[in-house]
Amino acid sequence: MTSAADTAPAAPPAGPGPAAKRDRTHYLYLAVIAAVVLAVVLGFAAPDFAKQLKPLGTGFVNLIKMMISPIIFCTIVLGVGSVRKAAKVGKVGGLALGYFIVMSCVALAIGLVIGNLVHPGSGMHLTEAVKGVGHAQADAAKEGPVDFVLGIIPTTLVSSFTEGQVLQTLLVALLVGFALQAMGRRGEPVLRGVEHIQRLVFRVLSMIMWAAPVGAFGAMAAVVGETGVDALKALATIMVGFYATCVLFVIVVLGAMTRLVAGVNILRLLRYLGREFLLILSTSSSESALPRLIAKMEHLGVSRPVVGITVPTGYSFNLDGTMIYLTMASLFIADAMDQPLSIGQQITLLLFMMVASKGAAGVTGAGLATLAGALQSHQPALVDGVGLIVGIDRFMSEARALTNFAGNAVATLLIGTWTGEADKDRVRRVLAGELPFDERMLLDDSEEAGAGLPEPQDHGEKQLAPLART
Repeated sequence: MTSAADTAPAAPPAGPGPAAKRDRTHYLYLAVIAAVVLAVVLGFAAPDFAKQLKPLGTGFVNLIKMMISPIIFCTIVLGVGSVRKAAKVGKVGGLALGYFIVMSCVALAIGLVIGNLVHPGSGMHLTEAVKGVGHAQADAAKEGPVDFVLGIIPTTLVSSFTEGQVLQTLLVALLVGFALQAMGRRGEPVLRGVEHIQRLVFRVLSMIMWAAPVGAFGAMAAVVGETGVDALKALATIMVGFYATCVLFVIVVLGAMTRLVAGVNILRLLRYLGREFLLILSTSSSESALPRLIAKMEHLGVSRPVVGITVPTGYSFNLDGTMIYLTMASLFIADAMDQPLSIGQQITLLLFMMVASKGAAGVTGAGLATLAGALQSHQPALVDGVGLIVGIDRFMSEARALTNFAGNAVATLLIGTWTGEADKDRVRRVLAGELPFDERMLLDDSEEAGAGLPEPQDHGEKQLAPLART
């Protein structure tokens, strides 16, 4: 069998044609950078006006979230429905869930070690206003384990799309995918129809993405205007410690995994996903980059079934950045309130948080609500201190989202390698820049944007061509 990497051209053909068309998306991301810089300046120069721009950022993130459920549905249905043997899907899913649990424990352990060494909460003081914020967050997060499980089941087959529940969409998509798999050849017309719907969804997403500079400007201006310099100075210790811990986790832990398992330099993978990191940094939500991660991991050489199962599931269950945040924030609050936790209390509290955080997608504020709810259940006396961290939660949310995103990208590559569903030669060539991802496929109106790009490798299963490479 001829590998896709062997048949793919290393560069677009010379001469006139669609492949020679200028990549306009370069200007889009330059505009995002410029918008963030202008937003920071405006936030300091006119904070009252800057705070009024918050709806711009909220609106953009909501537009992206509007597309998440249909994208996840189409991706999983195509991934599961195009695999002949259900056992293969179970193998990928079981391996992914096992990996997610192990990495969550590793992230918790690293956060515990750094938090106990730094003691970031020393010297902080509470006010009555701060106490009220903590209890408000705890009330918003009340949900027992039974409610969580029952919440995965949608009211109707289509209600998961209208309510925007990621786990409900996962369940419906898996059921539909297995049903189409059982139908065999009779289900192929439906699969082709879902592929056309996926193309439509990505085309709508392409129009939304051109609003990214406006959304980034509004979101960043509002948070700088609300937070100011004083709050950042007062809470700089935990911010610096948290960011350093996230970097340590990504470079050392995830870097070692990618090197040992896939033979890939983590820095090359992060550079390949550079535009996605910029989008997350400006919106503080890893959901904004989920559709692009799916397309880029398929282009990297990981098979569609692995991408379709690992990425959406990871967005609910593989929250490494959130694990580190919950650990350090808990220790910060305990130190700030002069109520330090014993090692046993820390472990018990954080294991509960690991379970409670599953299903919390990469949305701004989800980590804060989980923190407050867990403290309310296990250490009620510490809930008052949640308000101490609200002022910088937006900045910590960015680090959470970036780390969660990096963890899911690495997980997809590792699961693909372990299951033999990753083309190692193609991975090497893509990360080396020999087979660049065609940005116009997601962000341009050109029907021929994908001309000349390689077809996906057939890993022994019947697959539909991924969107990013058709």
